[in-house]
Amino acid sequence: MLAVFDKSVAKSPEALQSPHSESISALKGGALGQHFASVHPGAVTVNLGSSGLLAYSLDRQNPLLPRLFAVVDDIFCMFQGHIENVALLKQQYGLNKTANEVTIIIETYRTLRDRGPYPADQVVRDISGKFAFVLFDSSCKTAFLASDVDGSVPFFWGSDTEGNLVLSDDAEVVKKGCGKSFAPFPKGCFFTSSGGLRSYEHPLNEVKPVPRVDSSGQVCGATFKVDAESKKESSMPRVGSAANWSSQY
Repeated sequence: MLAVFDKSVAKSPEALQSPHSESISALKGGALGQHFASVHPGAVTVNLGSSGLLAYSLDRQNPLLPRLFAVVDDIFCMFQGHIENVALLKQQYGLNKTANEVTIIIETYRTLRDRGPYPADQVVRDISGKFAFVLFDSSCKTAFLASDVDGSVPFFWGSDTEGNLVLSDDAEVVKKGCGKSFAPFPKGCFFTSSGGLRSYEHPLNEVKPVPRVDSSGQVCGATFKVDAESKKESSMPRVGSAANWSSQY
C-alpha cells in the first residue's frame, strides 16, 4: 500500500527531513504512484485531488498479514494485518457479521470524528492484533494512521522534497520518494492531521525524535520514541456539540 498526503493534509514531522535526502516531489505528475504501480502489478491508484493519492495492490501479499481496502461514504481506508478481537469490536460498534477489519477501522474513526465517548488513544488501544492502517476522510481532508504495539506489519513513513507525507509497507517505495528522509513508523503510535504523532500505548508521554544514522554516517530521518520523563494531558478536548473531532485533536 502507498499513501502520499499533501502537506496541507498531513505535514511530515520536521525530524524526518534529512539535510541531504535526495528526495523527489512524490505528488508532481503522480510520480510515486506511477512508480508503485510499476513495481506492484495490478495496483489500483486513487487520486485524492489536491490532497494526495492512495495506491493499493495484492502483489507479494503475506497471507498471514493480508491487505484490505474499502471506501465508506467519504472515508478511504487501507489496512494490513489481522485484528484478533474482531467479534468484540463488531459488538462494540454495532456492526453486522460481514464486517471485516478495514470496515471496523472506518467505524472506529467515525466514532471518534462524530464525538465518540472515548479518547483516541483508548479507541486505538482497544484494537488487538497485528496491523497498520492509513485512513483518509475526504469530507474534512483528514488523515488518520496507526501501527500495532509490536510493529508487526512493515510500515514506513517519510518526507518528500516538499514536506508531503509518504507512507507505505514497501520501504523501497518510500526511499524512492523520500531518499534518506524516512524511517519505520513508530510502533504503538497513531498520527492525525491536526494532532500529529502520539503514543496510544503510553498516552501520557510525549513522543520524541531520535536521529537515525546510516552505514555511511549520514543522518537518515529519525526514529520516534516515547519519552518516559515527559508528561502531558491525557484527555481529548471536547468543545462544541457537532464540532469535527479531526479539527479538535
